[in-house]
Amino acid sequence: MMTRAFALAGATLLAAGFAMPTAAEAQPRPTRVGVLNCNVAPAIGFIVGSSRELSCVFRPERRGRAEGYAGTFSRVGLDIGITGSGVLAWAVFAPTRRLSPYQLAGSYSGASAQATFAVGLGANALVGGSRDTVALQPLSVQAQTGLNLALGVGNLTLRRAALR
Repeated sequence: MMTRAFALAGATLLAAGFAMPTAAEAQPRPTRVGVLNCNVAPAIGFIVGSSRELSCVFRPERRGRAEGYAGTFSRVGLDIGITGSGVLAWAVFAPTRRLSPYQLAGSYSGASAQATFAVGLGANALVGGSRDTVALQPLSVQAQTGLNLALGVGNLTLRRAALR
């Protein structure tokens, strides 16, 4: 009798395990909600890091008005050289199809790399924003001029600003 009860309990738990969603299934898949374009100020790398001011515009994929952001992009790690002004463009992903107004304001961090010899490109994989639910496309495009080599952890802070 006791063996039958254990067998029934085990079968029930096994069936419940197949019916219950896993953590990955329970979380919504990130959806592309828009594009963040930023103009980046010139900078000098200080070997262990750098900091650059940004002026950005977020354009939603769906209905919605463009939003202005100001920010700072800093990097900790190897950063040697001088760069002119540049442009960053990120696809913005979130767990919902539409963000609340100015929801991109906040802090983001992740891997960052760039190489510039006259003209160069960079890549920045950043996650953060509202409760760390917003992702800026794993490989943002960064175009700039100068002579620079950088690799490290990038930090982006965005705050609400007027559109220019």
